[in-house]
Amino acid sequence: MTLQELVQQAARLYSDRRAVCFDECNNQPPIYCNYKTLVNTASELSHFLRLNCDFEGIQEVGLYCYPGINLPSWILGILQVPAAYAPIDPDSPPTLSTYFMKKCNLKYILVDRKQIDKFISSYDTLTDDTFSVEHNGVVLVKLDWKNTEANLKPSDGKEQYEKEKTENRKSPGSSSEGNSEACIRMRPKDCLAYALHTSGTTGLPKVVRVPHVCIVPNIQHFRVLFKITQEDVLFLASPLTFDPSVVEIFVALSSGASLLVVPTSVKMLPSKLAAVLFAQHRVTVLQATPTLLRRFGSQLIKSTVLSASTSLRVLALGGEAFPSLTVLRNWREEGNKTEIFNIYGITEVSSWATFYRIPEKMLNSTLQCDLPVQLGFPLLGTVVEVRDANGFTIQEGDGQVFLGGRSRVCFLDDERTVPLGTMRATGDFVTVRGGEMFFLGRKDSQIKRHGKRLNTEHVQQVAEGLQQVESCAVTWCNQEKLILFVVSKEDVVKDDLFKELQKYLPSHAIPDELLLVDALPFTSHGKIDVLKLNKIYLNQMNMKSDCKLSEKEELWGKLQCLWKSILSLSEDPVQMPKESLFLQSGGDSLKAVRLLSEIENLVGTSVPGLLEIILSSSFSEIYSHILQTVFPHEVLPLSKRCATKRKSSDTSQEETSRKSLHQQADVPFNCDCDMSAFIALSRGSQILALSSTRLFTRSGKCPSPCPSDLTSQISSQNVRSVNPLPVVEKAEKPSYVAKVSDKEKPEIGTEKLKLSVRWKADTGKCVDASPLVVVPAVDKSSATVYIGSHSHRMMAVDLYSGKVKWEQILGDRIESSACISNCGKFIVVGCYNGLVYVLRSDSGVRHWIFPTQDTIKSSAAMDPVTGLLYIGSHDQHAYALDIYKKACIWKLKCGGTLFSSPCLSPSPHHLYFATLGGLLVAINPVTGDRIWKHFCGKPLFSSPRCCLQFGSSLPVHQSSHPRVPRHQNKRYFLVLTIALSTVVT
Repeated sequence: MTLQELVQQAARLYSDRRAVCFDECNNQPPIYCNYKTLVNTASELSHFLRLNCDFEGIQEVGLYCYPGINLPSWILGILQVPAAYAPIDPDSPPTLSTYFMKKCNLKYILVDRKQIDKFISSYDTLTDDTFSVEHNGVVLVKLDWKNTEANLKPSDGKEQYEKEKTENRKSPGSSSEGNSEACIRMRPKDCLAYALHTSGTTGLPKVVRVPHVCIVPNIQHFRVLFKITQEDVLFLASPLTFDPSVVEIFVALSSGASLLVVPTSVKMLPSKLAAVLFAQHRVTVLQATPTLLRRFGSQLIKSTVLSASTSLRVLALGGEAFPSLTVLRNWREEGNKTEIFNIYGITEVSSWATFYRIPEKMLNSTLQCDLPVQLGFPLLGTVVEVRDANGFTIQEGDGQVFLGGRSRVCFLDDERTVPLGTMRATGDFVTVRGGEMFFLGRKDSQIKRHGKRLNTEHVQQVAEGLQQVESCAVTWCNQEKLILFVVSKEDVVKDDLFKELQKYLPSHAIPDELLLVDALPFTSHGKIDVLKLNKIYLNQMNMKSDCKLSEKEELWGKLQCLWKSILSLSEDPVQMPKESLFLQSGGDSLKAVRLLSEIENLVGTSVPGLLEIILSSSFSEIYSHILQTVFPHEVLPLSKRCATKRKSSDTSQEETSRKSLHQQADVPFNCDCDMSAFIALSRGSQILALSSTRLFTRSGKCPSPCPSDLTSQISSQNVRSVNPLPVVEKAEKPSYVAKVSDKEKPEIGTEKLKLSVRWKADTGKCVDASPLVVVPAVDKSSATVYIGSHSHRMMAVDLYSGKVKWEQILGDRIESSACISNCGKFIVVGCYNGLVYVLRSDSGVRHWIFPTQDTIKSSAAMDPVTGLLYIGSHDQHAYALDIYKKACIWKLKCGGTLFSSPCLSPSPHHLYFATLGGLLVAINPVTGDRIWKHFCGKPLFSSPRCCLQFGSSLPVHQSSHPRVPRHQNKRYFLVLTIALSTVVT
């Protein structure tokens, strides 16, 4: 049985009944289509496709359109070819859609005639200009993949595939639905119904090809479960790219029921949507994510969606954690009879796997229930297993859910053959009690905080149960801060919410921050958009850090308020006694951590050693300790010593900002400034030596940048100053090599160089970034190696012992090499989540986080004179950052993804960026103005480089090596290999 056969059966019985209704909600009457017209239109399209498509291998046809009256007939027409349909969202990023189409190897795509211009403009390089045929509102376009690359973070793929292949193997205790030799094979015809891709929120998006035999049991079971008749009206709530849409469409059209379709824009307007669904069209069955339902707001849900007189017979919620019973009861008006279902499943075993109907008795009960709503029972043909950490099936306790079944099997990515009964790991954890499964959360919602395990979804459910909360979401921002976002029903005070949360949550589950927002952002699939929420938080934190305290008295007053708030003390104007102790006033270690966080947010910087002071000292001593960091009047920020003066009463800002830094001769020099002299070895054969005496002249004025102050190619003289480790060993056969003598000078000898491993440090996953080695001038024994990895870890390791000095977990994997600030007190590193992290070099404490709009693989370059740092992002922008002021000085769009790292030239004082769009761009480092650009014809992966030995030329190619004479290139490479291998290893 196939999806199209189910519809054809219904059409024979109900040919004159209404099949589809499309309401544009623009004061025009809705458009209707009956079953006879539906199948006739589909048959005409099928005939058209057979005539014009020359399939090779798997028969799949893309479908690029918005919801409309013809949508179901277009899907049915593709299925009747027979071929599988592959929906393309017109609003999806072209890069993601191109990756999906390429992965599916789509040869043909049907484009809604109204959207053909948008499609051509987005995918111009993919279309075959010689082939384009129109039919009844759609245009058949042929795709050409000859000259197209479509990769999304390809390095993720192998690792993820191997991980899932291991997880998906049958466990020793799992059930077997047939022997291991029986397989389901992807046949060119009849086999597949549709192809989708996962969202990619947990890694590389996976392509999922779904056979008819996998999805048809879902349709058949839900028709019975929801008691669907020809009188029902089902709403197409999900986009085509979200697999629940298949259930909505085919449960309706296989039962003689009517399918209601509205424009995507209407779904964004809760009040209007509620009126259309329940007042005008009397929808009887609604399948939705909890987030989509929450958008109506509790008042509208109670008065319309789940009112006593609602038309809604069935509400099925899935795709996210089910709301708590407390919330569900508050949503229902007294007398409501709607049947409410908890449905659960994953795209990889399309679409739903389990169901549970909430008993009426449970909905009407006033008893408190701490457990979440159970997942319930397997749907037709589905096998559900819970496995422990060792892969054994368990009947009681906690474990991960695995889904499958003899025929409930999909093809992932490049799979063409899958064993029958394959069980897929879901990444979802449950607890089994008395044969009932209760959802605990996703693998990525299980965090460890303050030494204790915590489920962020539990925090969300507790918060949502509070009377003042309309809706909420919880994120574990950058694996560091637990943030609660709240849409409130009325004006609320944050402290009141914190007090309420403390009644129901243990101290380790109390959020670090509570942000009041007007609405929660959600994805096209109707789920909470966690990335957008985290950006909201980071932007707010950056705004706070810009509003620094102006005087000591202001700090004293605000510190008093924070102290009282966190300790839940009376907020009367009476001041706290100076000798008050935090622990004796009702505090504990977790509240101390929260107070530390609030103070650092208030002052806009980290305060080293403050946590210990809070726990052991008086209020006045805490205040004094903060003063030393926030108001160190004797120390000026480094960026103020030699930065361009940007404000003048008689000079315009634009005029001033364009003056070159080396023309500023009146910058005062502070003899008491705290500078750290150091030597830094970093990626790309670069060495940097900085000290206070080299940065300033005796007159106290800032000189022009000197080549030795800036990053330059390493020389043998520089290598001798680094003090490499003596790891040379004798070998059997002598050869001509360099040896390190006791006087730390290279000598010519006849001993063969042999490198040995001095120490190892576990980074957790593979390392794609080069290390940064920093050797202090005063104490060379405290040299440090800074290195990041795919495990999200940024580590500081002692160069000589291999001991880890500190470790910081960032928000995503790290492929950017660290860069040292000109004061030596900070390191700067980019991350895959699009954030630039500024960390204390001695402790790893976060000083500042700056958000860009896409992945960062570029490594930062630092200007030793101004202290500004320059970095590029995949969002195509170059950024100049002042880490001391915590400000972006300028940003410039460079006409292509910035994969490589920038190069700063002392003379001329230019900054160079190379893009994957093939552009080489020269920028004024002070103003951010483009000086010139050169198109190289192909993507530039290598970093630009100024070879001072050969003048001011800029040797950049598509290759990975600078353009220097061959013997010179080899000499520099060998010197660097010996020096860095000796030092780093």
